[in-house]
Amino acid sequence: MKKYLQCQGIMRTATISLIVVAPVNLVLNIILVHHTSLGLLGCPVAISITYWLCLFVLVSLTYFSPTFHKNKTWEGFQMRVVLDWNSCMAFLKLAIPGILMVGTEWAAFEIVALAAGRLGSLPLAAQSVIMTTDQVLNTIPFGIGVAASTRVGNLIGSRSAFGAKQASHASALLSVIVGSIVMTVMMATKDVFGYIFSYDEAVVHLIADGLAGSCGGVLRGQGRQHLGAFFNLIAYYVLALPIGITLAFHPQTHLGLEGLWMGQVVALFIVGLGEYGTVWLGTDWDKEVLKGIERNEAEATRRASYERAAGISAA
Repeated sequence: MKKYLQCQGIMRTATISLIVVAPVNLVLNIILVHHTSLGLLGCPVAISITYWLCLFVLVSLTYFSPTFHKNKTWEGFQMRVVLDWNSCMAFLKLAIPGILMVGTEWAAFEIVALAAGRLGSLPLAAQSVIMTTDQVLNTIPFGIGVAASTRVGNLIGSRSAFGAKQASHASALLSVIVGSIVMTVMMATKDVFGYIFSYDEAVVHLIADGLAGSCGGVLRGQGRQHLGAFFNLIAYYVLALPIGITLAFHPQTHLGLEGLWMGQVVALFIVGLGEYGTVWLGTDWDKEVLKGIERNEAEATRRASYERAAGISAA
């Protein structure tokens, strides 16, 4: 639903739904964790309820959105169009690399979490704080990436090669600026930041040694998710994880959690620079516009053929 609305330039609806549901999520967590027999299991139950509420609120807001009705992008369920073989294959060519692009990065961080568990209880406690912080801070560049992919995709669809190029460079510059600000704040507060999560001074000290964030999204707007997936596979699984695990566990280095996160930081730099290099030096924006035109024409042809067939059968 969020992507469907974002492609139409409707950004506020998802934010409003989260503002409405967030207090409910807080209350549900408190009640289910502290005032029922569920205990810790109350957290996932509360999150599950929250996600469903988000969906229902988002659908309701969309239904009453004047912009949505003005766009006229919903013509009801048309299963023959949806299940058209060529349309499905075109979608899967974008979806599967997109899954790999996101999934390989998330899986790499989960492998680091598993490896941290082998270092002992203290590194594992610090790792949980680092991962939580990373997930919170990652929403900033991820939001920029969502805006970039939507904006670039829309500009390619409107046949503006120059505008798409400008939007991609603007999003990259904004990511660098925001990332620099976040890094400065984290470095300035590294000795006290950990106390938000734990009163254990040993845990707080260890947290100060390894926080990083990431960004990306222009390649998704171009429909070149396969390149992002390729960069992730090389950066994380060929370089970062072997380097990090070696630094963490090898007797000559034995850097522990710090070593694991050194590997992840290396991967983040490689992915960021590689993707931006591809966007900057390896993109023919006029060609991307032509690809967008071809996709739209192919989809319009398929839809028209189904509408003609439906009209003939109805007659």
